[in-house]
Amino acid sequence: MNDLLQLKGTFQQVKNSVGFGYPELPPHKMVKAKHLRDLRLQLINIYKFWETNTIIGGALVSVYYIDVIAKTRRISACFSNRRKDEPNNSIVGAKYTDIKPEKHIITHFISLETLQDTIQLLEECIQLLEQKFNGVIDYIQIKEINDKKINIPNELKKNSLFVRVIIDAYYVLKFDNEKADGALEEQSIITFYRTKYPIQEILKTVGIEVSDHNIMEGDNNTVLLNADQVKILQKTTPMQYLVSMASPDMATLSKKDFDFKDEKSFDIPDPLNEPVIGVIDTSFDKNVYFSKWVKSESYLAKDFIPSDEDYFHGTAICSIIVDGPTLNKNLDDGCGRFKVKHFAVSDSSKFSSFNILQSIENIVAKNKDIKVWNLSLGSDFPINPNFISPEADILDRIQYENDVIFVIAGTNNYNEESKHKRIGAPADSINGLVVNSVKFDKTSARYTREGPVLSFFNKPDVSYFGGDKDGKITVMTNNGLAHVEGTSLAAPWITRKMAYLIYVLGLTREVAKALIIDSAIGWSNHGYSPTIGHGIVPIRIEEIITSQNSEIKFVLSNTSKMYNTFNYRLPVPINQGKYPYVARATMCYFPSCSRNQGVDYTDSELDISFGRVNNNKIVTINNNHQTDGEGPVYEIDARYHYRKWDNTKVIKELIKDNNRPKKVYSTKLWGISIKSKERLSTQKKGELNFGVVITLKEINGVNRINEFIHQCSLNGWIVNRINIENQVEIFAKAEENIIFDE
Repeated sequence: MNDLLQLKGTFQQVKNSVGFGYPELPPHKMVKAKHLRDLRLQLINIYKFWETNTIIGGALVSVYYIDVIAKTRRISACFSNRRKDEPNNSIVGAKYTDIKPEKHIITHFISLETLQDTIQLLEECIQLLEQKFNGVIDYIQIKEINDKKINIPNELKKNSLFVRVIIDAYYVLKFDNEKADGALEEQSIITFYRTKYPIQEILKTVGIEVSDHNIMEGDNNTVLLNADQVKILQKTTPMQYLVSMASPDMATLSKKDFDFKDEKSFDIPDPLNEPVIGVIDTSFDKNVYFSKWVKSESYLAKDFIPSDEDYFHGTAICSIIVDGPTLNKNLDDGCGRFKVKHFAVSDSSKFSSFNILQSIENIVAKNKDIKVWNLSLGSDFPINPNFISPEADILDRIQYENDVIFVIAGTNNYNEESKHKRIGAPADSINGLVVNSVKFDKTSARYTREGPVLSFFNKPDVSYFGGDKDGKITVMTNNGLAHVEGTSLAAPWITRKMAYLIYVLGLTREVAKALIIDSAIGWSNHGYSPTIGHGIVPIRIEEIITSQNSEIKFVLSNTSKMYNTFNYRLPVPINQGKYPYVARATMCYFPSCSRNQGVDYTDSELDISFGRVNNNKIVTINNNHQTDGEGPVYEIDARYHYRKWDNTKVIKELIKDNNRPKKVYSTKLWGISIKSKERLSTQKKGELNFGVVITLKEINGVNRINEFIHQCSLNGWIVNRINIENQVEIFAKAEENIIFDE
């Protein structure tokens, strides 16, 4: 087996120097004056509605697009108030239509003055369109206007105003008022659109009093309403139009099949300097054999007295993280034991998601030394396809703002009538590592739920063994040993691996997450599965951080500070004038996210290009031309084929019977390029760390790792072999307590 290699070198950073050019219609397309008249009439009706209902100090307008729309194709002239405002800045929500193929619905909050100006602007463009173009204009005439072969009035000529209105109209299907999805009948977490006035003031005008305690910390537009308040909300106009997202607050913890058996006696040494994993769960029983390894704190109400049942889940999860291989010899991962800092936030039955959210933020803030967290609590309710749950949103924000990662159970489905139930919160966390469960025969467990999230993001990330009727997981509970099953039991095994990679091997969380996902993918030809994710993670840690003798596996990490972060000096060994390899790359990063953007949730995009360098360009292994200008890539294709806006990127070549060596270009080097984009124009470009795992497989089975290491050293790379024995020794030395002589 070959060791995993860590390459450290200099990445170049450059700004984007390419502009977007003149706005144009797609070839052979046209816009008619009738369509502009329809759009104008729709805006007039919306204006009349919000002129009467002044509760929000402006207007909410939903734009229905003809497709999944790229940022550059969103409206630019409408809602701009003649360039005083940037329309993209007024976006307060985004979702997809229910009917396939999916299309964007993007909601803006604008002033009545801006809405009035847009109505007037459309009228002026309609008149020009009818007088000068006989009521229809095509892409050739737009090009002639841009080339100044056709003159238009100065007011509409300024900043290409007329052209931009025409292009807006082409991509917009209609304008409308958008109501919230579904009806709620119980205590709920409600997120309202951002408007001119604080949501507390708006709710007060309709008779709903909300205390500061029931407003989400860090999100002043998300509130907890009881059942009576929800009824008032749903009966009051125009409050129905202000609701952006809503989800039930009370969730039920799945706790099926705890089959107990006689307790054996177990010996465990006292803890020393082992790494600490954070566990957020139900209560922990301090009478179990490994109790010295767990430090527990309660965030439950002071007057709450846990029952026996309240100790089952939290104690079971801790038993896997501390001593799972002792209890399950067949799942010995080679990671050793871990200490746990445990936080009780829930009882064993129904719990308030809102209260748990407030607790989690507080817990992480007070325990900055913990980098890896296990969260095996989850909701029975399926996620909404158009927005992220408030639980996942808080976890994503915590992970963006802190150098931590949450390993999250994919939630269980024990409803026999619902075989394809969507995963529940918080398993829709984009930044978290979400784990589903498989049986020991590597097929999905009968209780497995499925993704995707927001109709696009790939969740779960991976799967692991969580038990089923044919073989369960052994855990220790307050009532002794038990055979159990569930995604709750699969997640802690992955948490152990993450902790090993980060604490013991010293890898970044970005590289560690990429390694876990990459190990599940392998070279198999299967695609992403909505139930299994990218694949099943191997049992042994060695299988994650080593590779076959025919493979060169290395990791890179850096920080994206500008538009393009790149290195074109990767010296892949050559044989007989060719590159005899197939390649795979997996990249992970932790972006900031905006829940009020709905389906357009992630704020930042990192696009990876990897392959041979030719004429100072990368010949990508996946034919990715999103950013190199070699032909258009439509937004829907970029999202589904190249995972645009997803924070996990996997690109790979398939192993076939007839794989042939690749051509060597004059540079004789390979390169990697990470290009960044920001979705919100109000957001300044920030630094974003990324981790990449790259594997080169020699198609003839030859081991070329030593040649690769030698050539990397010649090209300015520092190469570190990640060897388990060496790293464990280094970790142990680093954690020793040194006593100085007096």
